[in-house]
Amino acid sequence: MTVIEEATAPRPGAVRAVSVAVIGTGAIGQDLVSKIHQSDVLECGLVAGRSPESAGLRRAHRLGYATTAGGIDAVLAAPRPFDVVFDATNAAAHVEHWRLLQPLDTLLIDLTPSKVGQMVVPTVTGTHAPTERNISLISCGGQASTPIAHALAGRFEVEYIEVVSTAASTIAGRATRLNLDEYVATTQHAISTFSGVRDTKVLLNISPAVPPATFRTTVHAVVPGATAEAVRAVVDEAAARVRAFAPGYQVIGCTVEGDRVVVSLEIIAKSEVLPPYAGNLDIINSAAVMVAEQHAARLALAAGTKVGR
Repeated sequence: MTVIEEATAPRPGAVRAVSVAVIGTGAIGQDLVSKIHQSDVLECGLVAGRSPESAGLRRAHRLGYATTAGGIDAVLAAPRPFDVVFDATNAAAHVEHWRLLQPLDTLLIDLTPSKVGQMVVPTVTGTHAPTERNISLISCGGQASTPIAHALAGRFEVEYIEVVSTAASTIAGRATRLNLDEYVATTQHAISTFSGVRDTKVLLNISPAVPPATFRTTVHAVVPGATAEAVRAVVDEAAARVRAFAPGYQVIGCTVEGDRVVVSLEIIAKSEVLPPYAGNLDIINSAAVMVAEQHAARLALAAGTKVGR
């Protein structure tokens, strides 16, 4: 039997326009709940994990949200389908979650590298309504690097792209370590898809450094004929668009030597939950909330109602 710990108190002044559920109570799930808590248009109806003792469930309960250790079964047992479900579990679990949720009128936002749904990168794919109800946010490295790869390919003839990301081991949970192959394959697929460059490579380093390494992503590209000034202008413009929803996104290096372009990015987490070095989780969660809020706006427009407080 699925046990749901009811919310301790209603959220003051919340607009119950769009109901959402979060599956997964690790670091990604906890930060997601925190970001949803700050949203004017998303109302968290359930946080679902697997362990009754998880810190994520305890924190969500303290914020006043209903919690359960019943996982996907509890989401399916809700009195009515949620408008949005965030999946912060792992790639293999997401495949099953999508199978179970597919018959419902729910937007499933995938924060795992499952490569199942329609890929979305906010500054690349825009605000248009997705054509599918399963949205893939690719990976943290994908969210960080794709805007730069897409921008470079939109301006220059790019022959090769290589993306190398480094994340702190202290923030790389069990699901991340289990999904390393999926991470590489899904991120590489996104880079090729959104840049049009076939020859691509993706690497992920999990650093045990003390103090923990701040999340960094470096985009290496072969771009014949590019000038440093032109590349920097393209990169700065792309980065500014990302900062609109992920303010910790910074270009810390941009060099051109011959036909070799190197763009170094550092993402600082702006979060009530995450340490500053966990920018990898912050950027994908920020993208997820942005996608959900855009969906909320479309639902409100269709219903002829207003979004916000």
